[in-house]
Amino acid sequence: MFKSLAILLAVMSAVLIVDQAIKNIFLEGWRYYTDYIDLILVFNKGVAFSMFSFLAESLKWLQLALLAGVVAYTLWLKENRYLIPTGIMVGAGLSNVADRFMHGGVVDYVYWHYGFNFAVFNFADVMIDIAVVWLIILNYTVKKA
Repeated sequence: MFKSLAILLAVMSAVLIVDQAIKNIFLEGWRYYTDYIDLILVFNKGVAFSMFSFLAESLKWLQLALLAGVVAYTLWLKENRYLIPTGIMVGAGLSNVADRFMHGGVVDYVYWHYGFNFAVFNFADVMIDIAVVWLIILNYTVKKA
């Protein structure tokens, strides 16, 4: 159990630190504009595509509870193969929740606008997507004994 918790915490910490470092660059004023992607600063009060922004202050507490549940469930499963993708997802989620506490919204900065206007997102959002796909693949693959 201690080894599993250590792996989970190490991965979570690494993702959180990297994400916060990138966000700090944009908080300090750095911007970059191209014909396809702009790197700008936007504060998202909701989740993906600003959904649930009506929850306001309650959203960060709900997200913390969900992340705690994911960690507890992963440790309860005692399946080491879930530790890294869960650590990635929870570390990224905690980074976005930390933004809500520190800045009143999630710090987003990648704006894709080639061909269509896409939502503004960040490194943590990409890490969450990768982790979810990884977990789905793990869930539907046969565990080798």
